[in-house]
Amino acid sequence: MAVAYQAPESLPAVAGVRLGVAEAAIKKPGRRDLLVIELAPGTRVAGVFTQNSFAAAPVLLCREVLASGTAVRALVVNSGNANAATGQGGLDDARAVSAAVAAAIGCEAGQVLPFSTGVIGQRLPVERMVAAAPKAVADLSADGWIAAMLAIMTTDTVGKGASRKVATSQGEVTVTGIAKGVGMIHPNMATMLGYVGTDARLSQAATEQALKTAVSRSFNCVTVDGDTSTNDSCVLFATGQVGTREIETGDADYALVAEAIEAVCRELAHAIVRDGEGATKFVTIEVSQARSEAEARQVALAVAHSPLVKTALFASDANWGRIVMAVGKSGVAVDPAKVDLWLDEVCLLRGGQPHPDYREERGSAVVAQPEFAIRIALGSGDASATVWTCDFSYDYVKINAEYRT
Repeated sequence: MAVAYQAPESLPAVAGVRLGVAEAAIKKPGRRDLLVIELAPGTRVAGVFTQNSFAAAPVLLCREVLASGTAVRALVVNSGNANAATGQGGLDDARAVSAAVAAAIGCEAGQVLPFSTGVIGQRLPVERMVAAAPKAVADLSADGWIAAMLAIMTTDTVGKGASRKVATSQGEVTVTGIAKGVGMIHPNMATMLGYVGTDARLSQAATEQALKTAVSRSFNCVTVDGDTSTNDSCVLFATGQVGTREIETGDADYALVAEAIEAVCRELAHAIVRDGEGATKFVTIEVSQARSEAEARQVALAVAHSPLVKTALFASDANWGRIVMAVGKSGVAVDPAKVDLWLDEVCLLRGGQPHPDYREERGSAVVAQPEFAIRIALGSGDASATVWTCDFSYDYVKINAEYRT
């Protein structure tokens, strides 16, 4: 179960967005595993995607469509099959499913963005998906966010959704988003799958900038296991249903809307870590006094990725030697004599040496909690960075050992 996280029971509608789901029996029968998201004409769309060299067929097609400037009218998402490492056949499959959705909606096939998540290296069951596409379109509803949230899950134990409302000079704006992801999660990407919609009238440039900034401060600051998926995708769509004037990046309203988008993305990113495969701890890693934000982030990720750190945290073992080991191997030049280390407010290390007041039971009490922070001060500058991660438990191995069975 997710660490101190409950899926929302409802999510506010976004004017200009309708969502519908259907059963396509992609991996298992009896599950709604195909999602269609319809966007109002004129919607601005931006996306960020995995940097894995084995990017899946749908990722390649999404990049192609968005780079062309084509007006996007719909998204189609399937769970249960990643359609990755499938070659030309995989591209043809994704195009066929997109065409079926386009025919049902009444738009061009090139106006549909496809997304997939699940097992790598298997072809899509195209016939079943094409047959299910009209059913998903028939199910379209402005209130379909919760059903959509559930349809995109794979090994997630809970759905992940978030929303914010913000008052702008042109009226109240809604930002609602959903995401899936629990494993094969590592920065240098977007997220596993994430879809965020707003009815704000953002310009194309503002839509792209808002997503880029939000992702850099949310999804690219979480890690479960250090692996970057072939399918990671995050999309922001701004339907422009509120107001009459486009919001540009320099406008006062832009800051308000962008902040709401970032807040939604951060909540979704935290939910992904809280629901990390087998996770029992939600851990914040704060690195300060670095020469640059990039170096602070590099140190934080070195700690977050260490299997030795993560397994110690699962055991509620305050083995701070593993933490300093990870700091030292991060690749960042660190002077041990300047490093301070805390677990929450308990100081373990001061100037690279054990704090005289530290007692093992104090550290153990911190890491026994379901949520806590590891704080590291490098003593070499004034930059900082924060990342969020989880522990490694027995269940992580079990879930991934049995993933295809």
